[in-house]
Amino acid sequence: MPVQAPQWTEFLLCPICTQTFEETVRRPISLGCGHTVCKMCLNKLHRKACPFDQTAISTDIEQLPVNTALLQLVGGQVPKAQPVALITSPEDSQHYEEARQCVEELALYLKPLSVGLSSTAQSMLSRPMQRKLVTLVHCQLVEEEGRVRAMRAARSLGERTVTELILQHQNPQQLSSNLWAAVRARGCQFLGPAMQEEALKLVLLALEDGSALSRKVLVLFVVQRLEPRFPQASKTSIGHVVQLLYRASCFKVTKRDEDSSLMQLKEEFRTYEALRREHDSQIVQIAMEGGLRIAPDQWSSLLYGDQSHKSHMQSIIDKLQTPASFAQSVQELTIALQRTGDPANLNRLRPHLELLANIDPSPDAPPPTWEQLEKGLVAVKTVVHGLVDFIQNHSKKGADPQQHSKYKTYMCRDMKQKGGCPRGASCTFAHSQEELEKLSVHCFYSESTVCA
Repeated sequence: MPVQAPQWTEFLLCPICTQTFEETVRRPISLGCGHTVCKMCLNKLHRKACPFDQTAISTDIEQLPVNTALLQLVGGQVPKAQPVALITSPEDSQHYEEARQCVEELALYLKPLSVGLSSTAQSMLSRPMQRKLVTLVHCQLVEEEGRVRAMRAARSLGERTVTELILQHQNPQQLSSNLWAAVRARGCQFLGPAMQEEALKLVLLALEDGSALSRKVLVLFVVQRLEPRFPQASKTSIGHVVQLLYRASCFKVTKRDEDSSLMQLKEEFRTYEALRREHDSQIVQIAMEGGLRIAPDQWSSLLYGDQSHKSHMQSIIDKLQTPASFAQSVQELTIALQRTGDPANLNRLRPHLELLANIDPSPDAPPPTWEQLEKGLVAVKTVVHGLVDFIQNHSKKGADPQQHSKYKTYMCRDMKQKGGCPRGASCTFAHSQEELEKLSVHCFYSESTVCA
């Protein structure tokens, strides 16, 4: 029976014995399937199969090289070059060494997460970037399956890098107005987190039993029940909410001669969770079509007015990604750089990003040659280094907002008027009365101390 895989943040622990990897008896050995186990536990396995996904271990365990990227993070001595019996050609060995060193260099960005470091140490990479990097670090490059996985992980990391660079170039103050303008341009509307939720629940109330209503009757039903709580509810605004669900293909429409069409909620959308997910997906789709890149925490704040729906929004974003999304994002970044004049010369990353975008992400993609593997890992190392350099030296978002004397001393206008803020946790204004009072007191005492 398969063992449950560990959390991705526990990448320096052997998932079987839960001990930290080290360079003597508990050396980290990665398998072709992407799981890493210490040498001691590998030798104790009753059958030659990964204990997590039951993938057969076809290579002699003694011939699998130590994962040096992980070894360096636990303070182990990393040899300059490891002779690998599975690679016979000197040229292939050279490509392998270059690829291995790229992974080692990238793994250093995970150092702040390593065991024994203080909790105040912060990685330059976001959590999604760290998670994708951990996937790459666990790939066994001498195994064919491991090389396929490494190329997919490199592509995924490159795609996330482009998204983060686009986010760095967006004006967060204009983000929400640009988004809602794009939604309105499609004849749809978002009424704020609380009102939208009530409107969707009333649509569900009217149609969850399989009833078929005309658009006019449905809109009137929702408006009449919404008005006591939300006097601003109108037939026009609710009609736009219904249009959003129509765009998301939530309705089965029956046309009638000389009469209004009837709308019936499709069976798969007759629960709030399913209807809401499809509704949210449609808004994310509109944002992507409009060239907007919005982080999961910002989406959570915009659509729900809180920070507890980040995972939900991330899963929607991931599902909407297609193989063509990466190349499209590279084009969007190029346009953003043209607008700013590209002072950090990020355009130099474009050939590397295009190389990564051309990697086949499908699980049944043919294995890369050793040369292709090296080029892919050199490319992802270059773009990740480029992102970190930009954040450190050119990003205006890198400055600590709390150094500003007016940090969170006023209520956020977006939060007050719309019930959500597109800037999420990074907003410099307060999102609650409690936060306002706490930060105001902190600011008062700080200024008193300086005066004293």
